[in-house]
This record gives sequence, structure tokens and C-alpha cells, in this order.
Amino acid sequence: MFKRKVEMILNDYYSNLNAKIIIIDGARQIGKSFIIRETASHFFANYIEIDLKSDYEGEQLFKNIRTTKSFYLLVGSLFGDKLNSIDDTIIFLDEIQYYPQLITLLKDLKKENRYRYIASGSLLGVTLKHIFIPMGSIDEVKMYPMDFEEFLWANNVGIEVIEYLRGCFKNKTMVQDAIHKQFLSLFKDYLICGGLPDAVIEYVINKNVFKTREVHSQTFNYYKDDCSRYDLEHKLKISKVYDLLISNMSNKVKRVMFKRIENKNDSNLEKYEEEFDYLVASGIANQTYAVSNPVFPLNESTSKNLVKLYYNDVGILTNLLYKNNIKAILENDNGINLGSVYETVCAMELIAHGHKLFYFDSKKVGEVDFLINDYDNLSVLPIEIKSGKDQNNFRAIPKLVSENGNYKIPYGYVFGNKNVFELKDNLIILPIYLIMFL
Repeated sequence: MFKRKVEMILNDYYSNLNAKIIIIDGARQIGKSFIIRETASHFFANYIEIDLKSDYEGEQLFKNIRTTKSFYLLVGSLFGDKLNSIDDTIIFLDEIQYYPQLITLLKDLKKENRYRYIASGSLLGVTLKHIFIPMGSIDEVKMYPMDFEEFLWANNVGIEVIEYLRGCFKNKTMVQDAIHKQFLSLFKDYLICGGLPDAVIEYVINKNVFKTREVHSQTFNYYKDDCSRYDLEHKLKISKVYDLLISNMSNKVKRVMFKRIENKNDSNLEKYEEEFDYLVASGIANQTYAVSNPVFPLNESTSKNLVKLYYNDVGILTNLLYKNNIKAILENDNGINLGSVYETVCAMELIAHGHKLFYFDSKKVGEVDFLINDYDNLSVLPIEIKSGKDQNNFRAIPKLVSENGNYKIPYGYVFGNKNVFELKDNLIILPIYLIMFL
């Protein structure tokens, strides 16, 4: 079993009888069901898993369950020999979005305290927008593909060396050359593999690139199928936007060109708001918002019609771009621009760490890849991502952190391939893999 950061939240939940019921929300194929199954079955003598997707596609036994009494009777008829008490029995409602009424029922189930409960769903972000959520009884926990540190754990990288790197990041000291080479190599492996657990199994354990790419292709198709299944009215538009992500990533200007969705020149985000909400809320795309003014808090100056969408997993992108030719990434000195790949993985990392993403682009300054809110300093933190050999080739970000500029941003980060830790005119230049500590 791969170690996941969400385990700490789950273990705390299992140990606290008074905790709100947890719903794990995230895209398909990221390991939600597996991690709940593995952890809960170790904590409770009686572990009951109810696959509501299978029920929905089969007998639909839970379709009309709307009271705690009918719920207990049905579960008792199915799993009566495993039901005991709140101390030793947990019921896992997997893919709960198929029966939204069960989400509202959780409050009453919690109040009666007969058993413990946990739930998950792959399209909860969409479902929760359209139902009443019982206040005070449910905690929604977001889960994402494995981030880079989790990928390192899967590769049996020791905690000591990770803590050494954390110290380098914190203390602004250079990484030892041998360790830098090892971690840059692992980072490039991560660009190929991504963070879908099934892909990590094939790449890290089985060393099978072909099977790894099969996981990426299957997951890409799953996500497209989900688009069709859950939003029939807008399914073609959703699928079209999702298909267009790859071409957006290939452009110098990576923001979404709305007129390309249906070949209409007057298109804008407002016309496709439901489609974009679906892609982001379902967890299959990460959105970056443009800001008209890079000042804290960034939420106050977002521009609705200037957005970027990234795939939720970098392995999906590199599969679409390069298929089984991993040399394009491992030997990225052959003229291939990996800018979109590096941006995608950094968007994954920042979102997994709880950051909302923004970018800034103006004729006067140029484009800065990412901005995040710096709540510690009540300021903005600009981030530039460099995928090539020239880590010092940037023109926009220095204008944001210049002491003589208009924005009063104290410092910024530039992440790239070289083993440097340089302070240059309020810019901190450092290796790309250290973004895992931001």
C-alpha cells in the first residue's frame, strides 16, 4: 500500500467518536476507495463497504432510502452479521454521489450514533453544488493524485533525505550535487508517471512504461465518459473543452480560447460557465485565474474571461504528448519544449497543498506563470517555472519584485532544472523539485 498524506486525517477521524462524518472528494482513479478501505478495515473489527455505483447500475436497492429506519433495515438485511456497535463498526458509502439523498441523510445517521460512517465520491464537487449539505455534521476532504513527495515515498526514498531537502529549502542552501542528480531524475520520472496510483504501480513497481500509459489512456477516457454520464445537456461542450486542453497547452499563450470550443467568435467564459464548473468541481482539471492587478488578496482582481486549465495529472498530459517515447522527457535537450509539462506538474503540486492558483499577464510586465496568496506576509508570491537549460531567462517576474516597481511584492521564486540556490534582486532561484515544500 502506498503511503498517502490523507491517512493522517483518516486516522484522526477513526480515533474520534465525536468527529463529523468525513466525505473524501476527488476525481476518479486517484486512490480514494483504496486508502479508505485499507485504513478503516484496520481500525474497525466490522468494516462494511457499500458500492453505490454498482447498486445504481444494478438493483438500485438504495434508490428510495430516505430515512434512517429504512437505511438500517436495508443494511441489516445485507450485512447483519457485521453490524455491532459504534465502537467497532464502520460503514463506507463509496460513490455516494449516485444517491444524493444519502448525503443529506448522514446528519441524522450521525445524530443517532449507532455506527461510524465515511463516504467518498468521484463527482462530489459537482453533486454538492446542487444539494442541501447538512451543516455541522459533515467535513468534506479534498483528495488529489499523489503529489511529488508521495511519489518519493512510493520509490522508497528515505525520510532523512527528504528532510535534508526540506532544510535546504527552508535555510536557502544549495543541494549536494549527487542528491540533486538523483532527485532531478526522480522528478522526470514523475513527469512520465504522474500521480495516479495504478500508474505508479506500473511504473515504479513493475517498471512497465506501456502499462503505465495504458492507465493514463484509460483514465482519460473514464473522465470523458463521466462528462457524458453526468451532464447530458452539456456533455458535448464539456468533452470538447476537455479535448482542447492539450492544444491549449501547446500554445505560447496557454489560456483557453473560447471561440475554438464551438467556432464562435463571440464566445466567453460566461457561455461555458457550467462546463468549466463541471471540469474543475469534478477534479479532472485545475484552473488558474488571471488577475488584473497582482496585489493581495488576489481573489479581488480576477478576470473571468482569461483562464487556464491544466490536466489534473501530469502523466495524462505526457501520455497525450509523447506516448511511450519517454526520452522526450528524460533527455530534454533535443529541442522539445517541456514548458506545459512543467507548468502542469507545478499546478498539481500547488493545488494539492491547498493553494488557489492565479497568473498575471500584461503588455507592460509580461506573463508570470503562477501567483499565490501569501497569507503569512499578507502579500502575493509570484512563481516562475523554467523547463529548459537557461534558468535565468526571465523578464516578467523581476518587474513584480523590483524595489522600484509599483507592486510592493517582497520576493518571488524561480524553479528550474539547475542545482542552484541563488538570491538575485529579490528572486529566489532553486531546483524544480523543491516546489514540494512551498
